[in-house]
Amino acid sequence: MSTPDDWLEVGKIVAPQGLRGELRVYPDSDFPERFMEPGQRWLLPPGAKLGRDEPQPVRLLSGRYLNKQNLYVVRFAEVVDRTSAENLRGAKLLVSAHSRPPLEAGEYHLMDLMGMEVFDQVQQAPIGQVVGLATAAQDLLQVQLTDSEQVILIPFVDEIVPIVDLTTKRLEIVPPPGLLDL
Repeated sequence: MSTPDDWLEVGKIVAPQGLRGELRVYPDSDFPERFMEPGQRWLLPPGAKLGRDEPQPVRLLSGRYLNKQNLYVVRFAEVVDRTSAENLRGAKLLVSAHSRPPLEAGEYHLMDLMGMEVFDQVQQAPIGQVVGLATAAQDLLQVQLTDSEQVILIPFVDEIVPIVDLTTKRLEIVPPPGLLDL
C-alpha cells in the first residue's frame, strides 16, 4: 500500500462540465501541464483518505483552462458521461511525488512547506506551523499559531519570509506591523 508521501495533490474535482464526462478541476498546482498534457494521473474518490485507500489510475485525454474561473476542464478516458462525472465531485486529482518538476531558485513545492515551523526572525520566537497555502493575488501561507487553534495568513513574499530552510523545516518571517495582531 502506498503512503501519503508517495503522492502530490494537484487539484480537486468540483463539478461535471457538460454531458460527455468532462470535469471541472480547481488546481492546487502552478504547473498547467498537469491538467493539459495527456497521460497517467490518479484519483482519490470523495471520502477516501491517502494511507487508508489507494488512488485509482485514470488516463487524462485532454484539458483546457477557464481563465476567468481559475479552473481547468479535463477529460479522462474512464469518465464517459455526466453521471460518472457527477460521482467524482469532491475527488482529489493526484500525481506521483516522483514526478515533481524542477523548480527555479526561490520556488518551493507546497508539500515541502507543510509542517514547517515559523519563527519571528528578529525575536527568534516561535509563531506557529504551516498548515496550508491559499492563493489569491499572491500565495499566502496558512499558519496555525503556537498554542492556539487560530490560523493566520502570511504573504509568501521575500520581504516577509526571507528565510526558508528546507533542511531544518524552518521559516523565518519579518512581520510588518499588525500582521500578528489578533
